[in-house]
Amino acid sequence: MRIKVENLSFAHDLSITMPGNTINNFNIEFEQGNFYSLLGPNGSGKTTFLDLLTGYLKPDSGNVLFNDNNIISFSKNQLSRKIALVSQEYSINFPYTVKEIVTMGRHPYMGRFLSLDKKDKDIVKHIASITDINDLMERTITCLSGGEKQRCVFARALCQQTPVLLLDEAFSNMDINHSFNLLKILKNMIRDNKIIVISVFHDINFASIWSDKMIFLKKGDIMAYGTPNDVMTEANIKKVYDIKAKVEHNAFAKAKQVYFSTN
Repeated sequence: MRIKVENLSFAHDLSITMPGNTINNFNIEFEQGNFYSLLGPNGSGKTTFLDLLTGYLKPDSGNVLFNDNNIISFSKNQLSRKIALVSQEYSINFPYTVKEIVTMGRHPYMGRFLSLDKKDKDIVKHIASITDINDLMERTITCLSGGEKQRCVFARALCQQTPVLLLDEAFSNMDINHSFNLLKILKNMIRDNKIIVISVFHDINFASIWSDKMIFLKKGDIMAYGTPNDVMTEANIKKVYDIKAKVEHNAFAKAKQVYFSTN
């Protein structure tokens, strides 16, 4: 699987939305077996870019290609077998059980009667186990904490078994232990199944530890793209966030980390 973005541009109607969520002539490729992080200030275009990759938004110009096939050529069901999305905000008021929510991840593969076969049940059982939600499966989603809901939605996305996984601040409501567990699962899937993971982060240090490539955005432009070692620089932090910082390699984290001063 390869995603190729060609001359992609998009601008919201500023009369009905907040300004800043634009995409200005993006040209970039995402290769299988890699973890990509999207970083930048609020309104830099991170979520808008993910919405274009899912087909939720239509570009003003340019193309999103999946293995050289334009995203607009796929049906919703076909796309749901290619892309799974975990959003920061997931609101549901109907008291579905967690098991029902997680099982929804298998819907793209079900027959006309929407019944689970043994393979589907085995996948749901396995994902529930590795994401540590077995004890939540019979509870209703409306009774869970924000972090518990997020883990369930994450498990649903993993049940889709797509070659592309998009994460929009997917770890913001989770404690550090569950965040690390899910990131380890993703790194194993990237290694074993060669999937593509594209994740929006606000925590630069977190992104540096887990990413193969980092993409810094500002006002709809790609300001820097490359490995954490290449693009995690004091000059780029200043250029993107307009703040002075110190960047150095941290032996314990085994990655570059950024430090800020209150002075």
